[in-house]
This record gives sequence, C-alpha cells and structure tokens, in this order.
Amino acid sequence: MAGVPGAGNEAGGWTTLALPFTGWIDRTASRLLQPDDAPSALTFDFSRPVGEPALVAPDSVSWRVFKNPLTLFVGGVGAVLLEFAEPRIRDGVWQHSSFRTAPLTRLQRTGLAAMVTVYGPRSKAEAMIAGVVARHGRVTGTTLEGMAYRANDPELLNWVQATASFGFMEAYHRLARPLSAAERDCLLSEGKAAADLYGATGAPSTQADLDTLFEAMAPRLVPSPIVFEFLEIMWTVPALPGPFRRLQQSLIKAAVAILPDWIRERLELGREWMPKPWELRALRWAGRMADRTVLPSSPAVQSCRRLGLPDDFLYRPAK
Repeated sequence: MAGVPGAGNEAGGWTTLALPFTGWIDRTASRLLQPDDAPSALTFDFSRPVGEPALVAPDSVSWRVFKNPLTLFVGGVGAVLLEFAEPRIRDGVWQHSSFRTAPLTRLQRTGLAAMVTVYGPRSKAEAMIAGVVARHGRVTGTTLEGMAYRANDPELLNWVQATASFGFMEAYHRLARPLSAAERDCLLSEGKAAADLYGATGAPSTQADLDTLFEAMAPRLVPSPIVFEFLEIMWTVPALPGPFRRLQQSLIKAAVAILPDWIRERLELGREWMPKPWELRALRWAGRMADRTVLPSSPAVQSCRRLGLPDDFLYRPAK
C-alpha cells in the first residue's frame, strides 16, 4: 500500500508517495497509453490471465525501470532520435508509418508495445511480437540517399533494440536513479528474449556490447531534416494535457540531452534543443517523484497484481 509524503520504512530506507494529485496522474498516464476511446489494437489488460509470467521476471531491473512514466517518455523520444540517425530506419519509419498524420496514435502504439514486451503475459507478448514481425515483413523501400532497406533486416533490428534499451536506461539513470554497471548489464541482458523474437539476435546484452555497436554504427549515422520534423511534431502533439504542455517540451529537450555528445553533434542538434539547468533540476525532482509514486492503473502495478504481488512491490528496495 502506498505511503504518504515523508513516511517510509526506516530500516529499508524506502518511501512510496501518495501525493494529493496521484489519482489525476494515474488517470492521465493511463489515458496516454490506452485512451478511453481507443480501438481494440490500443487496449490491453495487464492483470490477466492471473498467474501467467512475462518475458521478463518481476524482480528484474527492467520491471523497475519501465514503471517510471516520466523517464519512459524521455527515453522513448531519445530512442527514436537515435533510430532516425540511421537512414534506412529513418525512411522506413517515415515512409511506412503514421507518425506525420497521426503522431499521438503512433506513439501510443509504440508505448503499449514496450509495456507488453516487459510486463505482458508471455503468450500475449509473443503474439504481439509475431504480429509486428509479420507487418515489418512487408516494409521495404529505398532511402532518400538511394539505399535499399527492409524492416526485418537483422542489422537494423539490432540497432532498434539497442537504441530503445539505451534510451530507457539512460533516461532512468539521469532523471530517476543512477544505475550501477551491473544493473545496466542486467537490463540489457533481460531484453534478449524479446529481441530474439523480433529477430534482433545480435542485439547488445552488455554495456560493452552496446558501446561496441555504437562505435560500429558511427560512420552510418547522418543528420536529416526528418529529425527536426519529428522533434517539431513531438513539441506540439497534445501528448500531455494543456497545463503540462511546457513540461512536455522540457521532456523533449531532456531526450536530446541523454544522447551522447558526438551523436548530438552529428545530428546537428544545437544548444536550443538542450534543457536549461533549472529544467534539468525540475525534471530530476519529477523523475524521482515518479519513481516513488504507485500508479494503480499502470501496466507495472496491474502486472504485479496478475502475479499475486503487492502494488508497491517494484517500489521497495531491490534485494
């Protein structure tokens, strides 16, 4: 059961929060991921079937990292920026998806897929991934630079998996709680089951692997007007309610900030896309609060209930 501000377990040193507006945050986060009027493709019950395990164990680093809605938003935007640095992925997404015409729906689908991969019951996660692989099998084309691509190319899948892992991991590390080297390796290795199902059989499973892949991909990463078009869409799409639109813009700048310096330079992302020091301080405070606030409707809590675990299971100190 969630605690109150300032309350906690003295021996364990942990505290969960029940802020006055927790219910509103819970509803807002839930509607962003699965809107009330969403089609069946954007709805998912993480609480059923009772007892069925996920692809990743509940005591994993991944379950703790992915519970934080603020860092997920930042990490997801950062991951897309890294994906769009690779021309074949960039044009594959831009030419074959609804990012420009229905960006919010596209973001919701992507966010829900990430949640199902981590928290969803194994049978449903496997079925969802199989559907994605089948759809990607029909995605082929040629980039603006004249390079042929196909979405199920293992090299591209490895980069997509790597950038997603990096984005979510780095955003959590910067804005919620620093991750140790061992935790970073764990999070990367925990993604292997899903990566293999997607066809990303060479995706990095350690930080050293991730560093090696970034170095190998460096010569292939290029700037593009599409990167800035994507950022402008993210800047204006109503992902958060009106009063929090400024927060949304700060989150987008934080996503730019988590990228390695050399990639920001390669993509020509100048200082105007970087958060101000006060914005970073505010986002770190918000990220830490989000990491301690139990949201009953979230996939993380609903999945804990599916497995007979208490709502605050992921908010207790890791053992």
